[in-house]
Amino acid sequence: MSGYSEQILRYADNPHHVGELAGADGIGEVGLGAEERGARIAVRFFIKTAGRQVEMVRFQAFGCGYTIAACAAAAELAENTSMNEVLRISREAINARLGGLPVDRFYCADLAVEALRAAVAGSERQGERVTGNLARHQDHAGPRVRSDHPRYRQLMDSACSEDMVAADRHLLACLSAVMEEDGCPPEIALGLTSQQFISLWQNYFPDIDLDVAADISASRVSSAVSMDPELVSLLLGFIPAAHEPANRLSGTLLAHILAARAARPGHLWVAMGLFERAELGAAIKRHLPALFAANHQGMRWKRFFYKQICEQQGGLLCKSPVCGECSEYELCFNDGEP
Repeated sequence: MSGYSEQILRYADNPHHVGELAGADGIGEVGLGAEERGARIAVRFFIKTAGRQVEMVRFQAFGCGYTIAACAAAAELAENTSMNEVLRISREAINARLGGLPVDRFYCADLAVEALRAAVAGSERQGERVTGNLARHQDHAGPRVRSDHPRYRQLMDSACSEDMVAADRHLLACLSAVMEEDGCPPEIALGLTSQQFISLWQNYFPDIDLDVAADISASRVSSAVSMDPELVSLLLGFIPAAHEPANRLSGTLLAHILAARAARPGHLWVAMGLFERAELGAAIKRHLPALFAANHQGMRWKRFFYKQICEQQGGLLCKSPVCGECSEYELCFNDGEP
C-alpha cells in the first residue's frame, strides 16, 4: 500500500494487532450485519481484559489501507489502558496518531472508534458480540448512474463512428457522469491526464463540444482521494504485450482508471458509475484479460486487488488460506460474480 503518508503506511503495514483473539472478553463490530456484509466497509475488534483494564486488542478490517491504519492506531491507543480511557478514544485521537487522515477518510476512524466501544460493551455483557451503531457512510450501495442520467443520456445519444466499441462508450459515459458529480479533474477522478481524457472524449463523443468536457473535468469541490501507486503498478503488470491503439480506451488507461476509482469508498463498479457489477468484469476482460483470468475464483475486484498487494508484501489479509473454507467468504465474493 502506497500513496498514503509514511505514518499511515507504517500503521497499515504493521501486523501486530491484526487477527482474531482466542477467548476474547469482548467483541465489537460495525458493518457485518446480515444486510451489510460485503456491501460496506466493516471492522471487528477483540479485547482481553483484567478487571477494568484492557490488556490486549486485536482487529479485523474489511476495507482500504486507511481503515486498516485507523484500526491499528485505535488498537495501539486502547491496549494497556482502562476501559474508561478506551471509551474516550476519539476520531481526533486516531487522526493525530496517524499524522492526519484525508477528510473523506475520517469515516475510517469513526468505524474504529465505534467498533472498539462495542467491544468494551461486549466485555461488560460477559463476552457478548456487540454491533456498533454508526450511520452508513455515503458509499453508494446501488448504481450512481442510470440510463436516464442527464449527462449519460447526452453522451450516449450523440453520434460517433461505427468502429467505436459500444461497451467502452457506455463505460466512459458512466465515468464522465460520476466524475462530474465528484467535482474533480481527470487526474484525480480517473487517474488520467487532461489530455488523455480529452483525446478519449474526441474519439468516443466527437459531436459533443469540448467545452462540455472542460466543464466536467473542472475541479469544483475538495474531494481529492489519493490514488495508490502500488495498485497502479500491480494493474499495469497485467497489460497485454500487444500494441495499444492511440486515443482509444486501453489496458493502460483502464488500469489507471481502476486504481483511481478503487480509492473511492464502496463497491468499485458503483464508484465507476456502472449500471451493474457484471459490466466491470466485462470491461476488465476486454482490456486486461490476464487480470480477469487471475481472478478465476470470482472475488470482488477491489478485495482481489488488495489481496494481491498484501500477498506480494508477505502480509495476511485473509482468515483462511482456502477461500471456500473461510467464514468471511461473503465479504469477498458475490455469488461467483466479481
